[in-house]
Amino acid sequence: MAEQPRLTVSGTNIGAPDARELAGFYRRLLGWTVTESEPDWVQLRPPGGGPSLSFQTEEGYVRPVWPAGPGDQQMMMHLEIQVDDLDAATAHALAAGATLAGHQPQDDVRVCLDPAGHPFCLWV
Repeated sequence: MAEQPRLTVSGTNIGAPDARELAGFYRRLLGWTVTESEPDWVQLRPPGGGPSLSFQTEEGYVRPVWPAGPGDQQMMMHLEIQVDDLDAATAHALAAGATLAGHQPQDDVRVCLDPAGHPFCLWV
């Protein structure tokens, strides 16, 4: 059997109705830097380096529903963001433009929705 080639995940690309708007939200939320910007694509990187988050405008974007019911647009991914203080991080996320999801399945996790409707979890 051939040796597996080296594979490195360098980033995640997130579809949005407006790449610039969603990148701006995550820039405020995470404090990351815009490293590349085109009209329909923006990339953010953390200050210490590491995998990027990129945002791409999708003309046919359909906002996910969380939790999804039968026939609803399912989420295709969500970010897990570890925090030191759940209440402070939640307040920061809301001030940055997130909304708190109506359904909260765990006491030590807060599910928020970004402006494009993508759920993300803040957890201790």
